[in-house]
Formats: sequence, structure tokens, C-alpha cells
Amino acid sequence: MAVEIKNKKALFQYFILEEFTAGIVLTGSEIKSIRAGKANIAEAYCKLNGNALIILNMNIAHYGNAGYAQHEERRVKTLLIQQTEIDRLKRKLKDTGVTIVPMRLFISEKGWAKLDIALAKGKNVGDKRADVKDKDLKREADRAKLR
Repeated sequence: MAVEIKNKKALFQYFILEEFTAGIVLTGSEIKSIRAGKANIAEAYCKLNGNALIILNMNIAHYGNAGYAQHEERRVKTLLIQQTEIDRLKRKLKDTGVTIVPMRLFISEKGWAKLDIALAKGKNVGDKRADVKDKDLKREADRAKLR
């Protein structure tokens, strides 16, 4: 069973500038809970902490069979990413309105938990309305083709 947890709000709220894939430092009960599909990245965000990239507010539910070795649901997790990419993120984050947003949490072919993150710039209300309008027009066009 392929695990893929997406952040659907991110595409609506941000313009995606650049994407990266990072590994995550997890405990045993956290990875088992992710493999069960019990994680949420909708409210999560990434932050540079010195020379490390961390993810905050990522919710991983408790694993039922973990016993006494439970994890905190919203523990701060370190992301594993190349130092050159961290340096590039530092340079780009100096621009106004740019942030790092988690896009997709998945299990790789080798069984590792990976997180797709994106360098993103926030949309204003007009941009969001235009996106909704384009989506509605596309839906209407698809319906007309089916008739």
C-alpha cells in the first residue's frame, strides 16, 4: 500500500517557486504511524534553525501498538537535506513573502519516509479568486465534453 499524504491547502495559498525532497528523522512509532496513513501536514511549516531545516506543527497520530514507547504528536522533526540546498534556501528566504511549505509526505521505494517541500510565495485574495474561477471554467468545459 503506497502512502501519500498531500497538503492540498498549499497549492491554493501559495505560488510554488521551487521544490525539494528531504528525508525526515523519525522514531519507530512515528514511522509505523505514517505507514498506517495517520499523519497530517496541512498546518505544518518548515524553518531554518542554524544549519538545519526543521518541520514544525506536523501531526503524526499515536501508534496503537507502541506501548510505553509513544511519541509526541507534534514533535519538532529535523529534515535531512543537502547543505548546498540549505544554503540556497537561506538565500531565497531573504526575499519578502517567501516561505518553505511541506507539499507531500510519502514512503520511498526503499521504505524511507520522505517529504516534498517547496519554496513558496503567498498569494493574495485576487490570485485565489482567479484560481477558483479557472477551476470552475475547466470543470464546466469537462462537463460539456461529456454531454
